[in-house]
Amino acid sequence: MQLTVWRFLDGNRAHEKQSAALLEGLRSTFAGAVKGFDIPSSVSAAQLWRGEPQELRDLPKPDLLIGTGRRSRLPMLAARRHFGGRAVAINLPLLPFRWFDFAIVPEHDRPPPLQNVILSQGALTEPLPQDKMQPGRGLILLGGPSKHFEWDAPSIRQQVQRLLDAPLEWQISDSRRTPAGTLEQFAAANAQVVDWRDCPPGWVQEQMAAAEQIWVSEDSISMVFESLQSRARVGIIRTSSRGRANKVRAAVQRLVDQGVVTDRVEDVVAPLERSREPLNQYLVCARALLHRCGLPVT
Repeated sequence: MQLTVWRFLDGNRAHEKQSAALLEGLRSTFAGAVKGFDIPSSVSAAQLWRGEPQELRDLPKPDLLIGTGRRSRLPMLAARRHFGGRAVAINLPLLPFRWFDFAIVPEHDRPPPLQNVILSQGALTEPLPQDKMQPGRGLILLGGPSKHFEWDAPSIRQQVQRLLDAPLEWQISDSRRTPAGTLEQFAAANAQVVDWRDCPPGWVQEQMAAAEQIWVSEDSISMVFESLQSRARVGIIRTSSRGRANKVRAAVQRLVDQGVVTDRVEDVVAPLERSREPLNQYLVCARALLHRCGLPVT
């Protein structure tokens, strides 16, 4: 038995990593062969309404059409109308849910309790290399101000400095949102400072796989869940919420309450009792999707 999956791209690397994670989950859980085909963002809904674009003409008909991001939605729906298959939106579809066969949505986005909604715990992330952990390695990942969080620079600097005082081989990196000058504050510390502009593709994932401990500022919810694909201790660097109602903070707090992550900086020196199993939401959601489609699961 073969499952044909068309993956609609939208040019956003973060979005495409999530659809790649679902495709990998389907390959790992489907009781048969899975063939994936990437549909470039140049294929528009208008082209599909008019006929068969050249890029799609010779492809096998899809069983599933998946995509993340606003620019993938209409092309995916138009392709389903023309070629068949089931349309699966990853994250909030930003269109009526009933237009899609299924939507896989992080629970902190609070989707409606509909029959075609599959809840994920955080964004879907691809698996990390296993058996690569190096004892004594630490990784700090900093985000920046966002819709949900302010950037409490003095508090973050204090928390990071406490982490860097621990006897680990530290690497610290930032992101597009990190305020200018943040990394420079730690240039003289016992750490390798790596600007996000200097990180080659896959660098963060390699460091996550190797780290014994990963500490992430809580505004970077996608990095928190990607860190949970490792076997490392994952810690949260707290910052200030912009309001009392904060769905991202609520999602992080749930992980803290479950004991999956820690927000106690002093835990950096606590002994690691055992390695944690990866969260593997890409497998959980792939199995749920196959089950709801009535397809065999390994």
